[in-house]
Amino acid sequence: MEAEMDEIIAGLKNATLEKNSERALPLLKQISDAETNLCDKYDIKNDLLELLQLDDTKVHIQAARCIAEVAKTDNQRAKFSKEDVIRRLTDLLRVPTPKDNSVDASLELATQLCRALGNICYANDDARAIIKELGVDERFFALLDYDVDTDSEDRDQFVRVRCGLISNYLLGSDDIAERAVELKLIDKLEKILTRCLTDVDQHEELLLSILPPLSILTEQISDLCFAPSLNKTIAKILAKCTNPDIAESCLALLHYEAQNDDVKLLLAEEGLCETIYQLLEKYKTFANTDEARVLMKLACDLIVLILTGDKSMHYLYTTPLLKGMEDWLDSYDVELLTTGVLALGNFARTDSHCIYMVEKKIVHKLLSILAKNNGTEHQMTLQHALLSTLKNIVIPKPNKAAFIEAGLVDIILPMLEIHQAPVVFKLLGTLRMTVDGQAKLASELLQNEKLVKQLVHWSQTSEFTGVLGESLRLMAWLIKHAYYQQKDSDSVTLDDTGLRTFVAIDGAVASMVGMLASTHLVMQNEALIALTILTTIFHNKTTDGGSNLDQLLVQSNVGAKLAEQITLNGESMTKEIVENLQTFVKQLHSSSDALVAHLREHNIDELLKTIPSLVEYCTL
Repeated sequence: MEAEMDEIIAGLKNATLEKNSERALPLLKQISDAETNLCDKYDIKNDLLELLQLDDTKVHIQAARCIAEVAKTDNQRAKFSKEDVIRRLTDLLRVPTPKDNSVDASLELATQLCRALGNICYANDDARAIIKELGVDERFFALLDYDVDTDSEDRDQFVRVRCGLISNYLLGSDDIAERAVELKLIDKLEKILTRCLTDVDQHEELLLSILPPLSILTEQISDLCFAPSLNKTIAKILAKCTNPDIAESCLALLHYEAQNDDVKLLLAEEGLCETIYQLLEKYKTFANTDEARVLMKLACDLIVLILTGDKSMHYLYTTPLLKGMEDWLDSYDVELLTTGVLALGNFARTDSHCIYMVEKKIVHKLLSILAKNNGTEHQMTLQHALLSTLKNIVIPKPNKAAFIEAGLVDIILPMLEIHQAPVVFKLLGTLRMTVDGQAKLASELLQNEKLVKQLVHWSQTSEFTGVLGESLRLMAWLIKHAYYQQKDSDSVTLDDTGLRTFVAIDGAVASMVGMLASTHLVMQNEALIALTILTTIFHNKTTDGGSNLDQLLVQSNVGAKLAEQITLNGESMTKEIVENLQTFVKQLHSSSDALVAHLREHNIDELLKTIPSLVEYCTL
């Protein structure tokens, strides 16, 4: 076969020298039809370039086809990545028109030229740079002006390869993509997409070729915003199409565009979420392949994403989508169930919506689902979604008692066995929101040694900053909300059972002291409040653990942590934090001699005087 190819190449070179079109044509066809790697060792770039110079459309077609075939290898692609070749190929490239003497010939020539240039451009920055420098990419985009009816095989191939060329070229760099936008490429693509709306199924081939360049542009240009009309058109195509590949491309594009809140609202008002809901309801029983599941997840994710916008969420709250998401709580499909949960969590961003969900017993459904999925063997994604949603709904004060009565805590506590950071983070956040203002619950949870020991462990060992922070904050909130007074006439009753249990647990006080050095001012303030409460109640008292709080504070190196807090954050402290800091230090000064000496060792009194806002208060 190699000997035969030697003979063919030799014949081609002779035909080129003789400028003999008739002799060259069959040889070009033989090279094109041969296995690609058979030509790899030959250098026929100059011969094909010479043939492209002849005034013969048939030769142009075959020479371009030949380049397209041999340029499939890296070696040959490099040989054709030359300015003279690219210039000649693009000189011949023009939009086919009915006025041509032979529409079929001009369409075939354009097709083969697109193939040749497209294969040369493939993963080839050198060729792309030449094209950009010559400014001939405008000719590529002009091909989109040819109004193609996909009713013949030739036209179908042209539709594919012109966009294949554009896609291969766009993948080069951000600069190339940005230039394409300047040359109105998106406008041309939108015009074709709009025409496809008349019969989406009939124009499947056209759509499958037009959508990829748009996707590439979104990948190459950050924050690329389509015109509202284009986003609406893509949404309408999604609603009408039955081809899963087209649906996936549309969903991916809309998912990218919906990062923008204005687009979220536009798509919400276009009814896209309801459309997706109806499509999923219609086809959910057919989602039994990996490809179908991917498509379903992409569609579900888009609903949730659109609901993350404030305006879009408020708009969709007035539509049937809310009822649809409630209905999905009864779905046996975990994807639809999880989407329903997440969607309701996004609706639960206003007190009125949250209170509605309690009144309509939606919360009971959510808790029932969590009760069946609160083990280590259950799906993390669903657990995370449920806890996220419950955390949102429990925030309004009127809802907390209802949650506690419905058994939220009993359902959540077994989840302490789960150690997947995203779930733990939401678990702790949900508990923290629930204990806000609930003194009885806070005291009970402080008496739960398993819970407190786990919180201490996470606060000291977690590599996930969210879990570490939430563990500390939950402990601080438990202390704050367990510290309550019940006034009965002139007498005051203080229930400190939970607080005594907390102090007695190894490492608990040390965790609160460590929280003083948090990088977040809110957490520093919460630590100060919690520690002030503890020093107020247990000043010089012996705890259940046999050690007093003063000793625990010294062992936890409270002086060093206070010094670190003041040194690093003194200039940014709010008035509230400064006042709480003063109160805590005053409490410490009235404690044991050892604690006072410890504060003196770390120069706390002098450091307090360096806080700018405190100096300002003193000099007013």
